[in-house]
Amino acid sequence: MDLNLAGKAVIVTGGGSNIGRGIVLAFAREGPNVVIADIDEVQAQKVAKEANDLGGKAIVIKTDVTDVDSVTAMAKKTLEQFGKIDVLVNNVGWGMDRLFIEKPRTEWEKEVNINFWGVINCTRVVLDHMIEQKYGKIISISSDAGRMGEYREAVYAGCKGGVIAMSKTLARELGRYGINVNVVCPGMTLPESPEHAGELSMWKSPMAQFLTPEVQEKAAKAYPLRRLGKPQDVANVVVFLASDVASFITGQTISVSGGYTMM
Repeated sequence: MDLNLAGKAVIVTGGGSNIGRGIVLAFAREGPNVVIADIDEVQAQKVAKEANDLGGKAIVIKTDVTDVDSVTAMAKKTLEQFGKIDVLVNNVGWGMDRLFIEKPRTEWEKEVNINFWGVINCTRVVLDHMIEQKYGKIISISSDAGRMGEYREAVYAGCKGGVIAMSKTLARELGRYGINVNVVCPGMTLPESPEHAGELSMWKSPMAQFLTPEVQEKAAKAYPLRRLGKPQDVANVVVFLASDVASFITGQTISVSGGYTMM
């Protein structure tokens, strides 16, 4: 099946670690030009090299999605480099596993700034161009926590639920311009190797506790398919939604979570 992605210009936020890395490498196999927009430039460069070794064309633009000026500069550089923006993948995310009443306010604010404001900032900065060219695909990585709530993830879940609701509204507003807006909700999806998560990733300490075989085996029992997610599981769906094969799909929320939720 030809996904018609060759030559397209794709932005993947947080493309240096875990799910973002998987998404970048999946796109690299399909021939688009990929911008890895990541605050961790060192980790992002490692992924760019992997993508280019696969025959893709990936560049790194250091980006802080919580900073409007940084996001604006990233979009400008993307247009200078590739002349267009066809696809935005709002992938970057961050959370800390802790009971709501035990969380310091600084963690709430970081979760809101990255998981919700980051999506708002990046989406807004690409829309003028997408509207002008009457074409665009926006795929945001939410979470099943945003569909059902999740223990010890109150503010994170709230942000992810906000991404789902906002995306549905944008799908209604932007469809007239040929812009598709969809959401992908992973379940627990862990780096396949410690090297696949940068130093700023949520999967470094203290969330690294989830990377032990014992914890993963216990967590997998909550999933009907009896395994946790792999970055490639999510990446495959993202690439499909970014393609013209999925041109009649918009405003949808797709769980890629091994049946953890069945909505």
